[in-house]
Amino acid sequence: IVDCGFEHPSEVQHEAIPQAILGTDILCQAKSGMGKTAVFVLAILQQLNVDEKDTDVKVLIMCHTRELAYQIKNEFDRFSKYFPNVKNGVVYGGVPISDDKEMLSKAHPQILIGTPGRVLALVRGKHLDLSHVEHFVLDECDKCLDKLDMRKDIQSVFVETPVKKQVMMFSATMSKEMREVCKRFMNEPHEIFVDDDTKLTLHGLQQYFVRLAENEKNKKLTDLLDALEFNQVVIFVKSVQRAIALADLLTECNFPAIAIHSRLKQSERIERYKQFKDFKKRIMAEVQM
Repeated sequence: IVDCGFEHPSEVQHEAIPQAILGTDILCQAKSGMGKTAVFVLAILQQLNVDEKDTDVKVLIMCHTRELAYQIKNEFDRFSKYFPNVKNGVVYGGVPISDDKEMLSKAHPQILIGTPGRVLALVRGKHLDLSHVEHFVLDECDKCLDKLDMRKDIQSVFVETPVKKQVMMFSATMSKEMREVCKRFMNEPHEIFVDDDTKLTLHGLQQYFVRLAENEKNKKLTDLLDALEFNQVVIFVKSVQRAIALADLLTECNFPAIAIHSRLKQSERIERYKQFKDFKKRIMAEVQM
């Protein structure tokens, strides 16, 4: 934890981690950037008891996008630095399932992160045994359970796990109806909620709103990029076509930009994220995925 630069727990970590490490089911809604991922990563690592001979999947974490699955895997890599016996793996659609089969049979991860569709495909193909799972996590649970087809996949995976296990679910936003859906998977969960919508924005973050006609947007955007001092910029757009066109336009205007969208192959998407992360490109136009 110290190596990762943490000194004090955030409000949600302070409230959730002591309950989570006792094995209590957790249902948590807190704003983005408050360290929800660290809650379940640290709680799981604290409870996990594995040796080098352990080959069973003990922890299953599911989320709604490949990018988030990758991000969670990286958090486990960071925090398990001093756990030489802990191995984690990530599975998601968009890549050959044969790669996942090979990873599971050779690496034998005790912690598996994945998207519901791919996890279910591996279970149904008898390539993934979930009968030893001790911790079941849904990250961005509202997005996972809101889509009925994804909810069905999650339910099918859930019944393949033991009845006795810890269930933890996390989200930045959650309706009262979604809370009830989540609680059907849980046993007397400890609930943590930020009910005040005004608190769902991080402290210190300033937000501005400009009303424009459609044909004024590009000019206003380039004017802003000219006027502002920035390290990196993320521009969210509503369609793939807009993301591609905007990245091309900005590049023509001497603002080198990249577009991230669902039509890209997964390997290309990750490569573009890496370019952005490494400051090779400082502007990213993205369809909110």
